[in-house]
Amino acid sequence: MKRICRLAVAFAASLTLCPVAVSAASAADTITLGTVGSGSALNWPLLIGIDKGFFKAHDVTIDLVTAPSSASVQQQLAAGSVEMGSGGLVDPIRAIDKGAPIALIRVEAKAAPYSLYARQGIDSYADLKGKTIIVGGAKDVTRIYLQRMAEANGLKPSEYDLIYAGATSARFAALQSGAVDAALISAPFNFKAASLGLSDLGDTVDYVTDFPFTGYAVNLDWAKGHTPAIGHFLAAYSQAVTWLADPANRQEAVKILVNDTAAKPDDAEKTYDFFDKIDIYDANGKIDTAGLANLLKTMKGLGDISGDTDPTRFYDASLGAKE
Repeated sequence: MKRICRLAVAFAASLTLCPVAVSAASAADTITLGTVGSGSALNWPLLIGIDKGFFKAHDVTIDLVTAPSSASVQQQLAAGSVEMGSGGLVDPIRAIDKGAPIALIRVEAKAAPYSLYARQGIDSYADLKGKTIIVGGAKDVTRIYLQRMAEANGLKPSEYDLIYAGATSARFAALQSGAVDAALISAPFNFKAASLGLSDLGDTVDYVTDFPFTGYAVNLDWAKGHTPAIGHFLAAYSQAVTWLADPANRQEAVKILVNDTAAKPDDAEKTYDFFDKIDIYDANGKIDTAGLANLLKTMKGLGDISGDTDPTRFYDASLGAKE
């Protein structure tokens, strides 16, 4: 995907961004937006908004840059290297708790499209005792999901080992190569795992329903002078979600995902059906205070945040999605 810059492996040591194209739009209407990986199905509405011209119609130009993890996106967002970022909600929450000048403005995915797959011969959670599982990070939301799934099936955190990779593609590669025994992966990689005969140990949505998954955050210093651009972004994004949900647009939506992420057509078709089944997106995207409170309570219990868990501390209602 030409419009997505690819950051070097040395990203963690440097906050330097890829060069971005000069836009015909005014600087005030250009948003530099950080995402995880080099093309994810989770960004489907974003890709649709760009490809279908919804952002352009709302006088917004999106310059995408990529990072190896959601935590890395928040690093850039806090530093002002990007103006808006998407990723797992735990990462901006953790950054805000530590004083980063950012705020949540919208839910991206309200449900998590993860599945736990294991190598052949591992057919139950009991078989994972003493085995190695790969998730996104030591404090990544995928670790919370895995722990919920494992404990519901009688497997304690002390009974398995964890290693980490921020992107689903990297976790799938580790599983496929035999470097790990199991991996928490999202669509369409779960379909690839199934086609290889790997063991399906269940979906996250069957275990976690009490808090949203991913969202968009903004750098507050930038946001002060760009409130109209944020509103235009939110309007175009909601338009893209509504368009994606219309079955009449299924084939075109699948084509966009294939072209922009290199997904195989069959996997993209299955991803569409899977996302529809779990009702992953919300056209409104307003921050659900109760759901956010549940996530904050969970993170507080794990020692991931130390400050006040009042949900209003983490999002800016004046900037964010409205009813």
